[in-house]
Amino acid sequence: MKPFDRKIVLENGREFCGYGFGADREQMGEIVFNTSMVGYQEILSDPSYTDQTVVMTYPLIGNYGTAEEDYETKFPTIGGMVVREYNDTPSNFRYTKTLSEVFEEHGIPGLSGVDTRRLVRMIRDEGSQKVLMTAAATPLAEALARLRATPLPTDAVARVSCRKRWFSRTANHRFDVVAIDCGIKYNIIRKLNEKGCNVTVVPYDATVEEILAFRPDGLFLSNGPGDPTSAGPVIEAVRRLRGRLPIFGICLGHQVIALSYGARTFKMKFGHRGGNHPVRNLATGRIEITSQNHSFAVDPASLEGTPLHLTHINLLDGTAEGLACPGQRVFSVQYHPESAPGPQDSAYLFDQFIPVSYTHLTLPTNSLV
Repeated sequence: MKPFDRKIVLENGREFCGYGFGADREQMGEIVFNTSMVGYQEILSDPSYTDQTVVMTYPLIGNYGTAEEDYETKFPTIGGMVVREYNDTPSNFRYTKTLSEVFEEHGIPGLSGVDTRRLVRMIRDEGSQKVLMTAAATPLAEALARLRATPLPTDAVARVSCRKRWFSRTANHRFDVVAIDCGIKYNIIRKLNEKGCNVTVVPYDATVEEILAFRPDGLFLSNGPGDPTSAGPVIEAVRRLRGRLPIFGICLGHQVIALSYGARTFKMKFGHRGGNHPVRNLATGRIEITSQNHSFAVDPASLEGTPLHLTHINLLDGTAEGLACPGQRVFSVQYHPESAPGPQDSAYLFDQFIPVSYTHLTLPTNSLV
């Protein structure tokens, strides 16, 4: 058998050896897992995975390569990827590069040949934790010492946000939307364009005055990595703009809206990541299968005393999946209705954001708050 050349070492002292692909470099970060069967390119290019090493539960990864039009950001910031079996000979007429070539180009290490089922069970039992991807020959004690001495970064939003504004325009547009970039995915912008919105993307620390200077019809708050409490400028912008503009938040944007109203967020044991999470719309009773990627969630108990209403709940663990404050034209969801990758059950939310139709937002009669 070919000798192992790379491994991961977890904070709990366990190590998993295998074979490297992509960039030949060490990488430290947080280990998480994703249960999606397809969409590894959208996952690797989602800025919400910044600094995270993602374990893919589907056993075969790389078999359809990568295609230029499927990226969710221009410069991927994922920490690494761990897979059961890596395929370096894609069968797909659209592919332009192999997964390993993309990883090498962007300095991302990968590891294959790992018992991912055992690894995922460990993460589920013990929770997400720090991980070091390193050479197989690295002594365990040395790897653990480096892990324990190095804190995880807390500036992920600042690193992935754009440095200056940029535009995405569409023909015959009806509305102008400003999107605050905390790590925005391209497919969110595509969806807004499809609905007739010209989109101006601004950095996470754009001022209220800079946002209003574009005379927007609505404000969008994007997804992004890390702890939402680190997005202080966005929280303050929402405090000052709610009631003045329709506001729609996704993922981190959802958490930021909750924080701006005085609610709390908490870090989950291992988060939600996958394309098959059932969510109930409390207004209609309809169950939506959703795409999710987050480590933090809004504490439902902390909504008491705020004007926010719970609109959606996760059927796996009861966590808050949607919020709304109709009086101030603000709403949000924890999951990803832009579906890249994932089901399209929740695409209606982009229609709900359109300023004309937003006034028809329906709240559940049995709101918990």
